[in-house]
Amino acid sequence: MGTNAGLKDVQGKALPEANSPALELASVSYAYGKRQALDNVSFSIPPGRFAVLLGLNGAGKTTLFSLVSHLFATRNGHIHVFGHDINRRPGDALRRLGIVFQARTLDLDLSVQQNLSYHASLHGIGARAANQRIHELMQSIDMSDRLYDKARSLSGGQIRRVEIVRALLHQPSLLLLDEATVGLDIKSRAAILADIRKLVQENGISVLWATHLIDEVSHADQVIVLDRGKLVANGAVNDVVKSAGATTINEAFSRLTGVVPLNPGHRQ
Repeated sequence: MGTNAGLKDVQGKALPEANSPALELASVSYAYGKRQALDNVSFSIPPGRFAVLLGLNGAGKTTLFSLVSHLFATRNGHIHVFGHDINRRPGDALRRLGIVFQARTLDLDLSVQQNLSYHASLHGIGARAANQRIHELMQSIDMSDRLYDKARSLSGGQIRRVEIVRALLHQPSLLLLDEATVGLDIKSRAAILADIRKLVQENGISVLWATHLIDEVSHADQVIVLDRGKLVANGAVNDVVKSAGATTINEAFSRLTGVVPLNPGHRQ
């Protein structure tokens, strides 16, 4: 894996991703009938950055993910993944994406190996290369011993970690995770976050992590705050806190979204 700086094609010309953001949205809007889910949203994420898409339920996070992953067509605005327009060059854009949606999507009646092998085949990865990649990734999350177990025998946290492995099989440059820790206990949440942050640090992968949980934000992150479909903040944590006239990211999020602030000492 690694960053994409300096990539060139066979003729020596710089590829679009060489000097492009990992993800760029320009004036993106989307509506379900008369309900505006996203309203003129623009932001970009540099390569190798862990960015948090922070918003309450209904803020537009899942709609945004559906547009970036090309499940929905972008009717207003533009989305680029490492310089590739998601509408004009969906194949080039999607090859660089790994996606973990909020809903669990493993086939519970198949083994972990079968789930992962099937996904690898969809990406055109040969059986031998897929098997090696699967073993490497499962070993990296200390789950090699569960490879041949049925998915239904795994805990919620283990299922989520296998889904993340699945999203990494084709070595994407940008990983999208939509509420990846929802419903998990504190220990499982922390382990998954640590795994993803390690990927950013060691492999230079870019991450867009959607959540409504304040304690999943680190001071080193880029924070993108959505509120009822509108972008209300974007920047480093300290900058977002300062621009909101707050002293903590929890207080800033409260001011930006109108949510009642939590009691002091409460970590959400």
